[in-house]
Amino acid sequence: MQRLHQEQRNGLGRLSGAVGAMLLALSLAGCVTSGGATTGTTQASANQPQTLSAPVAALPSWRDGAAKQAIEQFVADVTRPGSASYVPPAERIAVFDNDGTLWSEQPLYFQFIFMLDQVKAAAPQHPEWKNNLAFKALLAKDTSALASQPKALLELLAVANSGMTVEAYDKTIRDWLAQARHPKFNRPYTDLVYQPQLELLAYLRAHGFKTFIVSGGTIEFMRPWAEKVYGIPPEQVIGSSQLVKYEMQNGQPALVRQPKIDFVDDGPGKPVGIYRNIGRKPILAFGNSDGDLQMLQYTASGSGPHLALLVHHDDAEREFAYDRASKIGKLDHAWDQALASGWTVVSMKNDWQTIYPSIKP
Repeated sequence: MQRLHQEQRNGLGRLSGAVGAMLLALSLAGCVTSGGATTGTTQASANQPQTLSAPVAALPSWRDGAAKQAIEQFVADVTRPGSASYVPPAERIAVFDNDGTLWSEQPLYFQFIFMLDQVKAAAPQHPEWKNNLAFKALLAKDTSALASQPKALLELLAVANSGMTVEAYDKTIRDWLAQARHPKFNRPYTDLVYQPQLELLAYLRAHGFKTFIVSGGTIEFMRPWAEKVYGIPPEQVIGSSQLVKYEMQNGQPALVRQPKIDFVDDGPGKPVGIYRNIGRKPILAFGNSDGDLQMLQYTASGSGPHLALLVHHDDAEREFAYDRASKIGKLDHAWDQALASGWTVVSMKNDWQTIYPSIKP
């Protein structure tokens, strides 16, 4: 029991640390908001799930180079019957981080922007918040004051994103994604997925892989749209989670969100989440930050075939450029490990011909 309590404290500590990093990023982003409901580009057809019977081009948005060659060679080796590296289809598990790996994450994690909007939307039902220093700072866009109130802000976020059924919360997420726009690109957030990664997901599935999301973001935020956008069904989305309680409402069973974190799927939590939810070690893992380090180490451990990949955000013109000094998606220790261990580092600038669907270089 003592160990369980310590693990819970560690998980909350990582969550508080993440909130602290976001608060620092808020000062750089100017307390960004989701924007109005202006018309955005529709989702590209490449985002739709592809069946195994459909012919899949060999990563057309990837430039020929070491990264693409490493992927194609690995897939060929593990899927060729008789190969020394052959892996049966049931064991072809590929795991992908979400934020910064499958879609953008700057200037703030998209889910964090959503949760901040939820605080503002819930304010009329919480008149007691008018005396809350974190709420005052949030309304005033006072980043210095917010940075000094991480625990209070975390409590606001928990309350504003709980108390409703899981179905009601699902609808809230869908409604927000339908109208919210990214502050830089003025496009729906689900448009800001990476075309090369959509192709890679389809390419892997066409070769018998099962693809999973393993993210520090919550399963509640990702599951409503992941299947439509990535072709990854809800049961293959692993993430952080908030406590849910079963109760009866008006004579009907309901699952109600509680203001308490249940599991933090980040850093060392990712291999734990993989073990609990998949039960097999992945043979391919793709991340972009230090939060993915342990997932990549776990995938690369042992003697079997494996491929560990990192996206390096080095394209300020088409997306963003950041790595070691970033407050969001910091790539530092994982980069060092990649260089030391021979992991594949994918340059967004040099390896990807296209970043987003329907946007050409």
